[in-house]
Amino acid sequence: MRILVTGATGNVGRPLVEQLLAAGHQVRALTRNPQNAALPEGAEVAAGSLTETATLSAAFEGVDAVHLISFGGDDYAPLANGAEIVGLAEKAGVRRVTVLKGDQGRSLLDGAVEDSGLEWTRLAPVEFMANTLEWAESVRTEGVVREAFADARSAMVHEADIASVAATALAADGHAGREYWLTGPQALTPPEKVRVIGEVLGRDVRYVELDRSEAVADWRRAGYSDEDVEFFLAMRTDPPEAGYTVLPTVERVTGRPARTFAQWMRENAAAFGA
Repeated sequence: MRILVTGATGNVGRPLVEQLLAAGHQVRALTRNPQNAALPEGAEVAAGSLTETATLSAAFEGVDAVHLISFGGDDYAPLANGAEIVGLAEKAGVRRVTVLKGDQGRSLLDGAVEDSGLEWTRLAPVEFMANTLEWAESVRTEGVVREAFADARSAMVHEADIASVAATALAADGHAGREYWLTGPQALTPPEKVRVIGEVLGRDVRYVELDRSEAVADWRRAGYSDEDVEFFLAMRTDPPEAGYTVLPTVERVTGRPARTFAQWMRENAAAFGA
C-alpha cells in the first residue's frame, strides 16, 4: 500500500513511518519542515501542514490510506478544517484512515470522518511515556525528580505501540468503525516511575514530593495558562478512570504485548544522562 503519514516527525508519526517501511509499504511523510525531518531512507517526504488545507492536495494524491492527527500547529489546537481534509481524502480516492485523538472530546475531524465514506479507526491513547522527558534535565543534573501528587497513577503508553496499532489498522481489514483506547501494561505513580528511571540508569534518583501550591507555581513559571493549570490539577486530583485503567488493546490489535516503561527508559536513557 501507499500510505500518507501526517505529523511524520512527531512522537507517533516517526515510529509509524519506520514500521510501515519495515513492513514493505510505500510511505509518504508529511511535515512542515522537510529540510529538518531526518526521516528514514525510503520515505517520500512531502511539505505541508494539516492546519493549511491548500498545502495538502499533492500529499493526498495516489495514496490508499492516511494517518491523521486531530490537532496541529505549534499550539496543538484542534483542527478547524476537518471537513476540508476529509473532502480532499475522498476526492483523492483514499480508502482508509486512522485518526490520532489529542483529547477525549469529539473534534471536527472526528465528525467529518464519521460522516464520510472512509473506513476509519480512531486511536485514543492515554498519557505518552515521552512526557517523562520533562524530568530529564533534573535527573541528568541533580539526580532528582520534583513532582506533586505522589499517588496519581497513569497507564502511560509507549509511542511506538500507538504507531503499531495505527500501522495495523491502516494495512489490515477488520478495524473500520473502531475506537481503540491505548494504554501501557502498568499504571504507575510518580515515585514508581522514578524507581524505574534509577534502575535503568544504574544510579540513585530521588523523588521529592511537591505540595499543590509548589506544583502550580512551577507550571505558572513554565508559562502555562490558567486553563492549562486547571486541567493539570484535574488530571492529578480527579483523573478519569481511563487514564489509569490498563487495557489489553495493544496486544489484541497487534498480537504483541504493550511495551513497558522500563523498555521506554532503556531506549531514551541518554536523555537522562546515561
